[in-house]
Order: sequence, then structure tokens, then C-alpha cells
Amino acid sequence: MPERNYGGSRLLRLGRSSLAGHVYMLTACTENRRPIFRDLFSARLLVREFQRAEVDGLVRSIAYVVMPDHFHWMVRLGSVSDLSSLVQQVKGRSAFGINRMKGISRRVWQDGFHDRAVRRGQDLRALARYIVANPLRAGLVEDIGDWPHWDAVWVEGGGDDSPLEP
Repeated sequence: MPERNYGGSRLLRLGRSSLAGHVYMLTACTENRRPIFRDLFSARLLVREFQRAEVDGLVRSIAYVVMPDHFHWMVRLGSVSDLSSLVQQVKGRSAFGINRMKGISRRVWQDGFHDRAVRRGQDLRALARYIVANPLRAGLVEDIGDWPHWDAVWVEGGGDDSPLEP
């Protein structure tokens, strides 16, 4: 029997599982990689949706960075145990807000997203640093302090190594 072509977004869902209390790294891209988040207000609107998911108890954000055409977000799942629902909510609310703010009706996001489960024992601080350093690696800034759209529970040394244990 020939293999079915499900398209890129469906392939991303094959074998996906998620568990409350576990840490995941998430990435989603804008439609056609348009640099929507070069706009300060659009980027901050997406950041507010990350914060809203945390306030609602869906996740605990560990680190994120909003790039011009995508985001990286490391989270510990809270009351939501379904990554697809979480990302759908964040993408849907941010798309609605961006379109409303700009007075347009346009697709903001590509279908699907990438996820990677973080294994126990992996250095969360090193992964957080990797995420927030994306603007440096992309040549967008020379100092991470110059990029306004990132946050992490910790980046520098010191403090508790596991502040996010469930």
C-alpha cells in the first residue's frame, strides 16, 4: 500500500505525546516566514499570550524568545497536558489580536509546530541560554540585552538549579 502524503503539519503530529509536569521546547513559524514580529506591538502581543498561558495555569514559562518570523518557548506543562491545545490557543489569540490591531484579516501562523521533550537531567539553564541567544546567532544584535523580546527564569549563574520542579 502506498504511503499517504499528509502534508508537513500532519507529519509533525505523528507520535506526539505530552504529559503535565514535563518540560518541552516549542517552536512555531509565521506563515511564509513573514517577519511579523519585527513590529514591536505584534511581538509584545505574542509575549502577553505566553504570559496569559502562565497566569491561566496552563504552563510555567522557563524561557522564550520571539524572533521576527518565529518563536522558541520552553515550558513546563501545568493544567494543560496537550501541547497542541496550548499552541493552538497561543497562536489563535495572537493572530486575532495582531489582525485586530492592524485592521486586517490575514493568516499569521504556519500550520503545526515543532516540539521536543526535555529529558530529566538535561541542563535547563543551558537550554534557556540557547533559546534566548537566538538573536545573537542570527546576527540581529551584538548583545542579548539589545533584543527586547525574550525572558528566562534564570540565565546567569547562581540561585536554585531547579526552580520549576512540579
